[in-house]
Amino acid sequence: MTTSILDQPCGRHLKFRTLIEAGETWKRTRIPNLPTQPETWKALRKLAETVLDPVIERFGALQVTYGFASWELIRQIPGRIDPSRDQHAGYEMRSNGKPICSRLGQAADFFVPGTSTATVATWVAATRPFDRIYFYGGNLPLHVSIGPEEKQIIVAMMPSEGGRRIPCVRSLNWLAQATRPYRG
Repeated sequence: MTTSILDQPCGRHLKFRTLIEAGETWKRTRIPNLPTQPETWKALRKLAETVLDPVIERFGALQVTYGFASWELIRQIPGRIDPSRDQHAGYEMRSNGKPICSRLGQAADFFVPGTSTATVATWVAATRPFDRIYFYGGNLPLHVSIGPEEKQIIVAMMPSEGGRRIPCVRSLNWLAQATRPYRG
């Protein structure tokens, strides 16, 4: 049954497998990474239908670098994520019965080969419903989430001198400016 569910369509262009078996940690560990909550499966489909399918239709094939993350997978990822905020766990629960991420919804990190992430991010922000976009830079993967609140918050993850990225809320106009070549 697991194989058949993973190979079922998740939107028009993707299969559930694309969003569940994604990311370097999953590829390294091959840890079981299946949603247990029906709402998570629905959120994966909604993310595909409302964001990822339209991106594919506009820009071409995309590559998912981080999709759904079960609690088991999250525990294998070394310190550079925040599962309480990033929405990759969907509607999954901790052992205490509380959601892993209180924002709920679902997120995916992806890029479109040959297309600037800033261009894709600007288009998504201007045309698609979303909860949060995390923009890391022109050719790094783009994080997009959907959620019950659909807050449409754009966060630029700005590098600091120490190498950490600092979240800064930005406007669509700022993001559109990021598509222009930098002229220091």
